[in-house]
Amino acid sequence: MKITYICFVSTFRFIFFPLSFLYYCITAIRNFLYEKGILESKEVPVKSIVIGNLSTGGTGKSPVAIYLAHLFSRQMNTAMLSRGYGRKTKGFLEVSNDSFSVDVGDEPLMFKSVFGSDVSVFVSENRNEGIEQLMRLNPNIQLILLDDAFQHRQTKAGFQLVLTTFNSPFYLDYMLPVGNLRESRNGVKRANAIIVTKCPENIAEETKKSIRHSLSKYQKPIFFSRIIYGEWVSFTSKIPQITNVLLVTGIAETTDLIHYLERDFLVDHMAFPDHHEFTLGDIEKIHRKFDTFASSDKVIVTTFKDYMRLKRNVVSWRLDLVPWYFLPISVTIENETEFIKLIQNYVGKN
Repeated sequence: MKITYICFVSTFRFIFFPLSFLYYCITAIRNFLYEKGILESKEVPVKSIVIGNLSTGGTGKSPVAIYLAHLFSRQMNTAMLSRGYGRKTKGFLEVSNDSFSVDVGDEPLMFKSVFGSDVSVFVSENRNEGIEQLMRLNPNIQLILLDDAFQHRQTKAGFQLVLTTFNSPFYLDYMLPVGNLRESRNGVKRANAIIVTKCPENIAEETKKSIRHSLSKYQKPIFFSRIIYGEWVSFTSKIPQITNVLLVTGIAETTDLIHYLERDFLVDHMAFPDHHEFTLGDIEKIHRKFDTFASSDKVIVTTFKDYMRLKRNVVSWRLDLVPWYFLPISVTIENETEFIKLIQNYVGKN
């Protein structure tokens, strides 16, 4: 079986390598044109930080964006700007607590749910247009956090963070469609720092040393971070004791979440595509699966981001018939003092 799998992967890569090389050439030419000033990059008029990656997703950008917003919103007027991936609308919109995920996207709605009036949140597929309009709405904005904007070369941010996961670092990945990279590994040279995300709790020093060695040629500060899972939040009904969990997700990467839950519970997983817009039919299917669990100490658990796509239909879809919970997450960064100092040095510059 293992030999068959290896042969399949090798054949897949061989077949799609020409497409991968073509994609590499296109992105390399595009980056070259921006580097030489042939294509114009417009500078953000205030302090700005990009939270991005080289891959197609699943690197943990959202909790890092929330971490930075928590860090700076106490001391300066902060806004968050996202494309609003998965929304059914176009153009520039301000996100409110009453917005729907279909209109603004699940991640921006999650940001707004976390910060309320403390942080302004906007969506715009055109980052330059979005920046102009949000500054027009609120000329007192001092810092803009740009979610998933590393490949948006038409916008020139002041500070750029590239995230890569511990289990799938970009330096072992390949260009689309063979791998998951949106541009070549050398794109990381534009970054100001690299964060290795989703690390296990206790990483051996030898492992960290190996990762640093692999990233050393890019000559960037390197930080390690891991996910912290918060206390479960019930949005229907609670039960006193839990043994069985039906995990429902519509996110890109679930491996770490499953491992976390399996430490204490029996877990069954229903996976939907990333940013999946749930339907009544999906909910009925989920509830039928839930009803097959024999025990009474059972719950349905989803992510905070998935909850953003569910919350407006809790009553109409009768989610309140069974116990549903969502699981908040945050990040902790190793050498946090050094990391904060690096960011503060940029933000504090005149």
